[in-house]
Amino acid sequence: MRMRNQWLVPPLGVGLAAALLTGCGSDDGENAGSGDAVVVGMSDDVQATDPASGYDPGSWLLFNNVFQSLLSFPSGSTEPEPEAAKECHFSNGTTVYTCTLRDGLEFSNGDALTSKDVKFSFDRMMKIDDDAGPAVMFPMLDKVLAPNDKTVVFKLKYADATFPSKIASGAGSIVDRREYPADKLRTDGKAVGSGPYRLDSYSKNEADFSVNATYNGTAEVKNSGVTLKFFHGDQAALKKSLLDADVDVAYRGLAAKDISGIRESDSTDIDIVQGSSAEVQHLVFNMNDPVVGKLAVRKAMAYLIDRDALISDVYDNTTTSLYSIIPAGITGHNTAFFDTYGDRPDRAKAQAALRADGITGKVKLTLWSTPSRYGPATDAEFKAIAKQLNASGLFDADVKSVEISQYERDIASGKYGVYVKGWVPDYPDPDNFTQPFFGKGNVLGNNYDNSTITNTIVPDTAAQTDRSGTTEEYERLQDIVAQQLPILPLWQAKQYALVRDGVYGLENCLDASTVFRFWEISKS
Repeated sequence: MRMRNQWLVPPLGVGLAAALLTGCGSDDGENAGSGDAVVVGMSDDVQATDPASGYDPGSWLLFNNVFQSLLSFPSGSTEPEPEAAKECHFSNGTTVYTCTLRDGLEFSNGDALTSKDVKFSFDRMMKIDDDAGPAVMFPMLDKVLAPNDKTVVFKLKYADATFPSKIASGAGSIVDRREYPADKLRTDGKAVGSGPYRLDSYSKNEADFSVNATYNGTAEVKNSGVTLKFFHGDQAALKKSLLDADVDVAYRGLAAKDISGIRESDSTDIDIVQGSSAEVQHLVFNMNDPVVGKLAVRKAMAYLIDRDALISDVYDNTTTSLYSIIPAGITGHNTAFFDTYGDRPDRAKAQAALRADGITGKVKLTLWSTPSRYGPATDAEFKAIAKQLNASGLFDADVKSVEISQYERDIASGKYGVYVKGWVPDYPDPDNFTQPFFGKGNVLGNNYDNSTITNTIVPDTAAQTDRSGTTEEYERLQDIVAQQLPILPLWQAKQYALVRDGVYGLENCLDASTVFRFWEISKS
């Protein structure tokens, strides 16, 4: 599973029988939109326009606005509800999932959308199995059937109650079977979907979207189109473009100091909109490393690291301290690391942990960072962590920083003892913050395996359709991780958008689902 990937820089309940929603979209094909066009700037790139490939924040932003999925996450909700479908339900436990489509669905080119297109989209994604694509999310998918034009049946290899959330994400995008090759990616930069917007043009620096008049779903479009400008990680250029009124909205990528600087300035024509986020960052320990492979060393670090100082000094309070691998706002969240190690440095306990394992000298280690994936503040953060550790007199820590391609290779080869990983969820369920992290081939690459987690807790919770009923088991999982320390949670992000006067609706675009809803933005 990707770190969407970020691994950069996202509460739950899955409805078994999602009832038909009246919705606020147009069922008569008239979805012309109103209000002025909006210009949005972001530092992320869109890596793909074909949903069989894209598995990054920028690409999923495009998918969520151009393509429909059978289900979607309404603003502020963590429970998927019908979108292209009018009803979906499980049968045979949680191994068969059936959806009935809305009437009158069309792609933006006028082609009818039927169950054959849904089956084609999933079959195609799985067949192509692109390294940068979302097929990795569906190991449970056995086959997709289209018994008639309105019915889609997913047969699963094993029970997975989170399947509705997975198909409600960008990974569930439905493409026109007449427009996409069945066995290879589309490479012309075009996209044909049935979502609220059409992709009119796409280039290295800009994508233009117009309102899809044939859209039939739950979204009510509040603008006449969107231009998305890419700043390729150039935070200064994005900030200047906002201040110069070249963009109406700056989303993803402004530096923490820029956000706090604008917040503290006398500017009256730019507002800061804050929303919830489930993006997290962890310190990861290679369990086979001769130094941090020792539990005593990991415990000492857990006792010494001051998250609040990092949040204040490095991130200007644009993130919040995290004491669990499941973030706040997601079902099952607890504070296992706070309960076990506290929230303030405790040198005495750190020293006691080391001495109990016979470690009397300073512990020498290197913290590995990669700002090209997680942002320039990552190096500053890790230098601050090293300073905290060294100030105790118990550690001799330094920091090394490498580019992402080298970084991932070195993790795979076991070169690093301590390194950073971030995680932006594919869907807002505790499963997505746990299952990918444990067992063979986990995304952390840290050689940690716990049979209770991988053989019991993960499969048992995945099979429970009442997601609120999984809380006790997820709390048990987090307590195990806090005791064994394969990772140390550091912070949970807040989402921000900076908007110019006369632009509204951004509060409906920033929530734990990580869906940035173009249609909620209005400009006057």
